[in-house]
Amino acid sequence: MNGKKKNYILDTNVLIENPLSILSLRNGDDNNIFIPYHVLIELNQLKTNNRLRHIVAKVVDVLLENKDSITFIRNDSSSSPFTEEIVDHYILKEIQDSREIDDPILVTNDRILRLQASLANIKSEEFKDSKPFESESQLYTGFCPPDTPPLANSFSWHEGKPVFHGPMGEELVNYTCCVWNVRPRTVYQNLALMLMQHPNIDLVSVQSEAGYGKTFLALASALFLVLEKRAFEKIYVVKPTIELGAKLGYLPGDIKEKMEPYVKYIHDLVLKLHALRPANKLFLNPAEEMPRYNTKKFEILPLNFIRGMNIENAIVIIDETQNLSRAEVRALLTRMGEGVKCFCLGDTSQVDNPYLSESNNGLNWLVRKFKGFGNYAHIVLKGDRSRGPITDLVLKSKL
Repeated sequence: MNGKKKNYILDTNVLIENPLSILSLRNGDDNNIFIPYHVLIELNQLKTNNRLRHIVAKVVDVLLENKDSITFIRNDSSSSPFTEEIVDHYILKEIQDSREIDDPILVTNDRILRLQASLANIKSEEFKDSKPFESESQLYTGFCPPDTPPLANSFSWHEGKPVFHGPMGEELVNYTCCVWNVRPRTVYQNLALMLMQHPNIDLVSVQSEAGYGKTFLALASALFLVLEKRAFEKIYVVKPTIELGAKLGYLPGDIKEKMEPYVKYIHDLVLKLHALRPANKLFLNPAEEMPRYNTKKFEILPLNFIRGMNIENAIVIIDETQNLSRAEVRALLTRMGEGVKCFCLGDTSQVDNPYLSESNNGLNWLVRKFKGFGNYAHIVLKGDRSRGPITDLVLKSKL
């Protein structure tokens, strides 16, 4: 490497997003790595978070393995009390008070902290490996631009009709899919149903704003493949629980009761599909007013319950994939064994995870890394018709 070593100071969000960022930025012995003491305090707070504790454990492992090549910043500012709201202020103070660090560079994906750093005359950079191409899951719609070679399982337009570039060559999609008595409202919904049914596509990701029926189409396809075609044995719905309100651990009841507020809309959609066409095998007693699920056929699970499982012969629906990190998506997909078809659904304009952004989230990473593979497909749902006229009005007006 030409020039002197760079002195990188890592923020908590960089370590959480990629525990190996320490090694990446150090680049052998080319650069120096510093960790503020308040970052360690913040990691200690995060280890009690059910969604993040496994990532924090990985971060701690990397820190311990590389502690001899990391300098931990601890000075007078390190004794300041920890408060979540102002931890960034103390991190900046620790950097300012470390006079021995020549030309420090704060590495953070927090844009407000970068602005605060500039006001304190501290250089800052975004961790480049944490940011995929801008909104990849929106930019790649599943349709290839004219005059460009088509990607595997992509679409193009021919005389106003979609052409599918699939495993068997080009196919004009001039038919309408009807799955579990669900008929698509737009051409894009029709193509999504086609991709979900395709026997040679193992993983389908679907991006859209709210109201275009991502979850409804995925559930309809799953019921069709499991109960009618009997190509799979079970349906799993995986739901990340981003706790905007009461913490999951403090809610009353067992895990099923704790999950109820997060998955009620899934229950409603399943019952709607059951009304369109009976799905009796999904329930222990279909005659009940609120039928309970037969867990041999259908199960809704929080993300943490999937870790450590080995899933086979099943349809897996991952809802709100944009609220998963790159590491979580990787950990989740590696749980899937033989005979699994997976639908990853999400909207990158609605990221609730405080450690992720519109461009840096699991859905974008998935599209960026998988597009072009022969058993993967992606599509963006859009059009003038969504779940109803009021939703149409919101979408058209960009409210």
